[in-house]
Formats: sequence, C-alpha cells, structure tokens
Amino acid sequence: MGLAILCGTLSAQSWEDAVRSRIAGFPGTVTLYAKNLDTGATFGIRPTEPVRTASTIKLPILCAVHDQVASGKAKWTDMLTIRPEDKVSGSGIIGSELSDNVQLPLRDITNLMMVLSDNSATNIVLERFTADAVNAYLDRIGIKTTRSMRKVRGDGSVLKPAEGWSAAGKLPENQKYGLGVSTPRDMVAILEKLDKGEIVNADASAAILAVMKRCQDGNGVRRRLADMTIANKTGALDALRSEVALVYSKGGKIAMAITVDGIPKPDWSPDNPGLLMIADIAPMLVNGLAKK
Repeated sequence: MGLAILCGTLSAQSWEDAVRSRIAGFPGTVTLYAKNLDTGATFGIRPTEPVRTASTIKLPILCAVHDQVASGKAKWTDMLTIRPEDKVSGSGIIGSELSDNVQLPLRDITNLMMVLSDNSATNIVLERFTADAVNAYLDRIGIKTTRSMRKVRGDGSVLKPAEGWSAAGKLPENQKYGLGVSTPRDMVAILEKLDKGEIVNADASAAILAVMKRCQDGNGVRRRLADMTIANKTGALDALRSEVALVYSKGGKIAMAITVDGIPKPDWSPDNPGLLMIADIAPMLVNGLAKK
C-alpha cells in the first residue's frame, strides 16, 4: 500500500482512507490538517481541535520576534545574556554547553531556538519579549486559537518551576497545554502566510522559512521525503510528537500540521510510534494533495 501511495496510483478517496487506516489502530489521538498552497486542496482530521504544541510554539514566537524587530523595538544584533535561571534541560546546547552570563546576539539565540529547538534559547527570547507579546501579535494577524503560555520548564527529568506566564497561560482551563496551544488549521494558516510573505513582510517571511529549512530534526516529515526541500518545526513531550512543515513537492507546496498525542509510554528513540506515524502520514498527504 505504501508504494502505491508514494507512486500516486491510488484514487483521492483511497489515499484519504489510507491515512485514516494508518491512524485507526493507534491508541492515542491524531489531529492533522494539510493544504496544497498552489491548488487550495485540503485534508483534515479534527483540524480545529486545540492541541498541545510542545516546541512547535517556537514558530509563532519567532514570527512575533520578527514583528518586534521590524517595528524597531529590537535589533538582531541586540546582545542577550544567558542567565542561569533561563537554562533548562532538554533539547539544545545552551543549558548544557554554554557558560552562565555569556552574551549572544538575538539572531543567534533565535536560530538556536529553531534549528536545535533549544529550550534555554526559548526562555531567553520570552524573557526579552514575553509570551503576552507573542499572543498580541497572533491576535493582530488573525491567529486567535494559538497561544504561548509560558517559558519552558525543561524535560521530564529536571523540571524548573513554571515562569513567564502569559494571561492565557494563567487560565485554569489552559494549564493542561503546557508551553502552548494551537490547532492544525492555525499552524497551516501561519505556514500559508509565510509562503505568501505576509508574516511581517516578505523579507521576514523568507528569513523564517530559511531557518526552518535548517531544522536538524529529520525523524518525522523529513524521514520519507528526504529528496524534497522542507521547512519544518517539531515538538516532543513524553506522550506527544508534533510537526509543522511546508513541503516543496513537484505536485505543489504542501503545508501540514500533525499532532500525535497519547503515546502509551515515553520513547525518545527515532522509532517513537508518534514519529513513525508522522513519517508515514506525511508522504500520503504530499502525494494525495498533489496537482493532478
């Protein structure tokens, strides 16, 4: 079945059924939305259902930083201090490899936040700009379900007290989301705005996509689409894997957001069942939504 899908020989109904079939036996929950930005064709499974973002919230955070720079409230050359209180465990290198009180330019900090998904870099950014500022920017561009909630606490083994709460993050009903909340449709809307040059301006949109293309996590969408250019951001928690990606395929630019939650047990290997789910679904979406 996989070969037939990849070769594009199944009917539209068949590839949609194949996606649902792949998801059917999973013990957790899969939400997704995908859109061919060239043709407008879409496919979704619970696309407007709020989900935990994990580190995919770092994409909206970066968009908000670009807005702050464009408005003159910050410069990419601004030096930010790596404070010990912002260092946390988990992905990245700042928390484990860099000395306290070292300074790095804003550009380098945001690159680490995206390319390595550096948790400490994210905290440094949110210390400078705040989660409320991120949410205010999202409101201005019409993305109203996605919210940045707070700073990163670290991974499951070493958690710091939660800090840097936004107004949304303080609401009791949002405590379950952790770093952030979004929907697959919201994330695809952000990708579409980036593709159109509408996130801040054309230069900012291009710069954001360029850093996403350098993402070093290739265990999900990139896994079976290695021959294609992909701009992506991933997220991971003990029971969750998520990914937001723009795939530049011959059949069109396919924007997708996939969240796999309820993974039965922690597995931080490349063969985590959530990663395998994303890796399997991505080529189905790319080929199913391709120009006919």
